[in-house]
Parts: sequence; C-alpha cells; structure tokens
Amino acid sequence: MHTHPRPPGTHLRRVAAMSAALLLVGGSTAAPATAGTDDLDTFTIAVTQQVDTFNPFVAQLAVTTNVLGHVYDTLVTVDPETNEPAPALAQEWEAGDDGLTWTFELRDDVVFTDGEPLTADDVVWTLTTIMEDGAAAIASGSYVAGFESVTAEGDHTVVVQLAEPQATMESLAVPIVPRHVWEPILEEEGDAFADYPNEEFPVVGSGPFTLVGHEPGESITLEANPDHWRGAPGFDQVVLRYYSEKDAAVEALRGGEVTFVYELTEAQASSLEGVDGITVNHADGKRFQAFTINPGARTQDGEGFGDGHPALADRTLRQAIVMAIDNDEIVELAHGGQAVAAGGYVPARYGDFHWSPEGEEDFLAFDPDAANAMLDEAGYERGEDGVRVSPDGDRLELRMHVHRDRPANVNAGLILVERLADIGVEVENLTVDPGVLSDALYAAEYDLIFTGWTVNPDPDYVLGIHTCGALPEEPGTMQGDAYFCDEEYDELYAAQLAEYDRPTRAGIIHELQEVLYREAVVNVLAYPNIMEAYRSDQVSDIQIQPDPGGNIWGQDGYWAWWSARPVAAADSGGDGLSTGVLVGVGVVVVVLVAAGAFALVRRRATLEDRE
Repeated sequence: MHTHPRPPGTHLRRVAAMSAALLLVGGSTAAPATAGTDDLDTFTIAVTQQVDTFNPFVAQLAVTTNVLGHVYDTLVTVDPETNEPAPALAQEWEAGDDGLTWTFELRDDVVFTDGEPLTADDVVWTLTTIMEDGAAAIASGSYVAGFESVTAEGDHTVVVQLAEPQATMESLAVPIVPRHVWEPILEEEGDAFADYPNEEFPVVGSGPFTLVGHEPGESITLEANPDHWRGAPGFDQVVLRYYSEKDAAVEALRGGEVTFVYELTEAQASSLEGVDGITVNHADGKRFQAFTINPGARTQDGEGFGDGHPALADRTLRQAIVMAIDNDEIVELAHGGQAVAAGGYVPARYGDFHWSPEGEEDFLAFDPDAANAMLDEAGYERGEDGVRVSPDGDRLELRMHVHRDRPANVNAGLILVERLADIGVEVENLTVDPGVLSDALYAAEYDLIFTGWTVNPDPDYVLGIHTCGALPEEPGTMQGDAYFCDEEYDELYAAQLAEYDRPTRAGIIHELQEVLYREAVVNVLAYPNIMEAYRSDQVSDIQIQPDPGGNIWGQDGYWAWWSARPVAAADSGGDGLSTGVLVGVGVVVVVLVAAGAFALVRRRATLEDRE
C-alpha cells in the first residue's frame, strides 16, 4: 500500500527605456489599511484577470481555478514542501501488479458543506461524468482519457481500471463534486452543461471555503469552512481586487490597501525591496513565455479555417523565424534579467522533465545569418523594400498579437519586430487586450501570437494540448494554443503517459520537447522568475511551495490561502514565510474593481491566463 504522511507543518534602447519607466516613483509608504469589514482579518489580493466560470468541469482561467481549488477537494494534491504527490481526499492508494488497477482509500471524515458525507459514490460519479460527457471534460478530460471504468467498493474505496498504464495516476487534480447536487444539474442542462455558471449559492463543496456569492464586476464571496478535515483558514476574509494596471496594484500594496501582489516586473519588485512592512518573494518560474506560429488552422476533421499567412505552413520559414530571435536578449531586455532563457517546453524548475537543446540538438540557436541563408536557399527573395516574398508570391508581412496587460510580452514584442526585420520579415505589432487576442486565437485569424502556460510538477497536461486530439472539433473549441498535429508527437505522448518508470518517462518527455522545438510552431522564449510581494505587517505566516524557495500564487493545492495567518492572530512575529499549522474561520471575498466600465468576461481564455 502506497501511503503518504501528512505534509510537515503546516532589451533594445527603447525597450530598456520602457522597462526603466516602469519603476515606481515615491519612497514614502502610507500606513497599512485593512480592506473589508473592520471586525474581520482581511487578506487582500490584487488581480488583473476576470473570472470565466465557476463550473469546475469547465473553468480554466488561473484566477478561477485558484478560487475553485479552495471550494472542492481533489483525490490527491502536491506536498507544499517537496512538490511530491500527497494525500487529500485519498489518504492512501496502490496500483495492482499490472499497473492497470488503482485503488484509492478515502478519508472517512469528509463532509460537504451542506452536511452530506463525501463518499466513493461522489468520486465515481465525478470521474465517470468527465469520461462520458464531452462538455464535462473541458477542464479535466486529460486526466481520465485512459480510464476504462471507475467503481466504488463500499463508501470509502474507489477502484479505477485503466485501459493501459497511466503515469499521471498520482496527479489526479480533479475537483470532486457532490453527486446529489450536480447530477440534477447535468440532466437539466443537457447539451448546454458547459455554459452552466455554477452560481446557485451557496455552492456545495468539501474544500476549506464555500462559494456563497458573486456580484459580477464587484465581488466573489467565499466563507471559510470551519469543519474542513485539514483545519480552518487563518484569515477571516480574503479579498481579490481587480486592477487593470499592475502599477496601480503595486501602489495599492504600498498604501496598505492590498496585502498581496503577484507577477511583478523586475522594476516593480525592485521598487518594493526594502520598503517597510513589505516582503518581496522570489522563486524560480513555473510558467513559460512563448509565441506560437499559425501553421494553417484546421479542425480534427481536416477542415481548414482562419486566415493565417500561407507561407507559415513551411517549416523552413518557421525555423528561420526562431533562429532570428535571441532568447538571452529577451531575458535581459524584456524581463530585466529576471527570467531564464528557454529552450524546451518544461521550465528548468522541474529538473528531470526539463530539456534544453545542446550541441547538435541546438540547430535553431540564434543565428540571423544562417536564417537568412536558409530563406535565400528556399526561394524567399527580398523585395526592394527588404521584405521577402514567398516562392508563391506572398509578401512576408505578418500580424503578431501581444497581450497589452503583460509588460514582458509588450517588451518582447518590440524585440521580435526588429529581429524579424533582420531576416526580411515585416511584423505588424498588434498590442491588444486579452479578449481581442483570445478572439484572434480561436478564429485562427493571426500569424504570430503570444502565449504562456503554468506547468505543473507533472507536465502531462501542457504536453497533451498539442496532440492531434486537442485540435478543435469545430472552429472556436480548441483546448490548446497552437494548431499543431504531428503523428510522431502523438506516439511519444502516448508512450510517456503509459510509462511508470520516471527516468524512462523523462527521456520520452525530452523527445516530445525536441519535436516541438524542431517543428517551430510552439516557440518558448523564457521562463520568467516569480516575483511577488505581500504586507508582512499584515501576514505573519504563509506557506510557500516548494519550501524553501517556492512561490505563493499559483500553487498546486490550497496551501497559501489556507495557511495565511494574520499578524494579530500570531503567537509571535516572523518574516511571513512559514510552515506553521494555521487555525481560523472566516470569509474570502474576491472583489473585481475595474477602472472604468466593467468588461464582460469571455468564457474562452487567452492561453497566457490558463493554469
């Protein structure tokens, strides 16, 4: 029996000028002010992203998955210190000798917030629904793709029968929902289930918080669950407040209006270093910055759509574009040095799964002269204005969509414009709102587009979005961020998923990244360092992941929000980064305060925003 102990306690001159301009002015700090109800200890988080849906079968945006991760428990979680699999609803599990039968023994002390016990029947129904209903598989379908059946043996034993070995069985981060609540919803909604917003309050779950209200454009409210099996949260209230500009959020942190700000730029983080009552947390990045090239969008049935430049179907052109870009320059000028130049798809933080091209493998390294020679040989002739024309007579004028709300992307976009001009490619730099970028992606009306994903300790999910099965069934329904389909890649993906031996699996995952690198559709630029800051005069303890050296926002599990302890409730002072056991009851309120009119939220995510 595989038993896990409970985790221990608990640029270019103008780009450089732009980066410098991000430095915040003013050295004085206002006295901290706690937002929210005066009688409640409040943890306030500044966010820049709206919510897509509270439907756990569908939600993909980072803010939403963070919220729902506190409303619903999962079978297993990730240890906050080691990043290894750890118990959640399943207190222990084992695999049969053939690797096809997995038995999960559930805790017997878990109840939903409506008082009903959580049993094996709820787990079976949740997983089977994802297996059988495509609308329910949007967020978590990859976890159950190889399941043959899920059955209950009594109230607290779940047996999963696999069609073939599946290496992600210890990473089943699927929200388990109450069958008695969701089965009638599924029956009533039918084909429209994916559009069900899950806003019948209070939302019943088993997690440390209960979703009790949502005022669109204003607030989301969660109440702490005092009876949660792991213990109640330390703060009475958490407020996520929306800021359309990160600089404004940083100033709010200075003034004590918010407690925590994440995804800081190097300039913003530097401006907060040494400020009284503020702690800046640095961690190795767990996400990547990339751009994808439209190779010719099509559905799973082979129907082409969109208006991508036809020449981009040529791998030679795509490779030349990659060779024209210096990732080290992106790190220094777009990120102010606060990133790691990327090669492979999995960030360096993840050790054995990380791959970076070296030696002969690094054939797409920065080399504009070689890129120009490749294009010359392939028949891409330069016109009088220096812009090349494809062998079919199409001028190489490309549209590039960039998130305007991410300074590092904006800066990188400026660099790409100049570097691609060096090889005779003219770029129209479209710095746009995330919703506009999302629309262009799903309609395939782009040539180059910025993207990024947070990568989990097990990278299966982000690798799976580039299989042929992730292509859209019809325009507008894609799961990934690139219209990529490659037979070799699919075979390797299936092989890594079926491999339980970690070193062997890591080798296959390296091969997958080699294919992505070679085909030059998904092109990773950098792994941004994590820079975040919080009011250490408001927070005495908060769990980072991994520990030491880990992050607060975007964890695998609910450790940070659950563990955060207010200074007033602490037995003694501290620097805020702690693994102490935290106790408390309260309310989480997510307030979305937009500057100006509230923009309607698209349920479709830009990929930069997804977990």
